[in-house]
Amino acid sequence: MITLTSLSKIYRTDEIETVALENVNLIVRRGEFLSVMGPSGCGKSTLLNMMGLLDKPTTGTITINGTCTEGMKDKELAAFRNKTLGFVFQSFHLINSLNVIDNVELPLLYRRCSGSERRRLAREVLEKVGLSHRMNHFPAQLSGGQCQRVAVARAVIGNPEIILADEPTGNLDSRMGAEVMELLHRLNKEDGRTIVMVT
Repeated sequence: MITLTSLSKIYRTDEIETVALENVNLIVRRGEFLSVMGPSGCGKSTLLNMMGLLDKPTTGTITINGTCTEGMKDKELAAFRNKTLGFVFQSFHLINSLNVIDNVELPLLYRRCSGSERRRLAREVLEKVGLSHRMNHFPAQLSGGQCQRVAVARAVIGNPEIILADEPTGNLDSRMGAEVMELLHRLNKEDGRTIVMVT
């Protein structure tokens, strides 16, 4: 599903060179739930960003679902990312001026999908994450755990095979964090989605 080969990332300024990742080789198989654990600053988020095609490696190759992404132009990467990957971030990244259902619909705006179809799919996925009763509320009216469940709904609405989660429980208390983890495990077991999470 995901293959990283000899992956390295070096950040350079005029005087400083920082090695964030060096010679990473990793295979994530279809349907796996993989957790990448490590202390702050060890390169976990850098790894996830490159796996999610949000950043490019200094050296090495990334192959996702049989497609080698090396040499792909930015527009090609964006289209491939939108079709194949879903993202869940620690800080939710919800738009406060949009209600829940409009936030969830956002990824479908980049696809040829009618307004009625977007609304139907958003309702379905909000039902799946247990928030159909809050679809007209705004992020400020939700708890942290509910905001993260909205973020998970937004990540899966385009039906990606792979979900990348960057410390999705980092801003939540233990009870809400457990709810989000249970939801991710359910998406993995019941829907067969491949999930990579850093923590």
